[in-house]
Order: sequence, then structure tokens, then C-alpha cells
Amino acid sequence: MDQKGAIAALGALAQETRLELFRLLVTQGPGGLPAGVIADRLGVLPASLSFHLQQLAHAGLITQRRLGRQLIYSAEYGAMNALLAYLTENCCGRDAVGAPVCDPAAECCAGRTAKTTAA
Repeated sequence: MDQKGAIAALGALAQETRLELFRLLVTQGPGGLPAGVIADRLGVLPASLSFHLQQLAHAGLITQRRLGRQLIYSAEYGAMNALLAYLTENCCGRDAVGAPVCDPAAECCAGRTAKTTAA
């Protein structure tokens, strides 16, 4: 990720509803959530939610796909990891070798995602 991409991502996350929305989608794994479920969980009106989803998508932090009549939104883990790597690449004044990475397919996340989705 370059500086311009980092600024766009951080700008999109610099709002309470969008930050909460993104964090919710991160907990759901690649399966994501339908827009209606997101609106219910966050207590956000659909018109307002559409605006926030669009801002996060424009910054490359989430993806959208159609499943029948529903729009499903998922966190874009590659972009999230790239942002974290960009922010920590010079940690402690040297090149970081092992930047933090979130892999929803990893064992550590698989159990949490299944529990969160069932809730």
C-alpha cells in the first residue's frame, strides 16, 4: 500500500459508524453479511448504511457481491493487512520483518468466525 491508499483507508475508517461496520465485517470472515443484517446489528437506517458501505468500498476495505436478491458485504483482508503493514513497516526505526497479518482461513480465526456468525 502506498501513502495515498493509506490516507484513503484511514479517512474511510475515521468515522464512528464506518469503523464499527468494518470491525463487524472483520469478525464475520470471508462469508460477510447481508446489508439488512448489518443495518439491524448497527442500528443504522438503510439509506445511511448505503453511504457508509460505499465509502468503505471506495477505499478498498470491503467488497460487495450479490447472492440472489441480497447484497453481501465482506471485509477485504488483503487491504486491511496492507494498511497494517504500511503503518508498521518502520516499527522501532527499522524494517519490520513480520508485519501483523489477519488470515480468516487460519485456525485462530476459524473458531471465532463460526461462533460470531452463529450469534
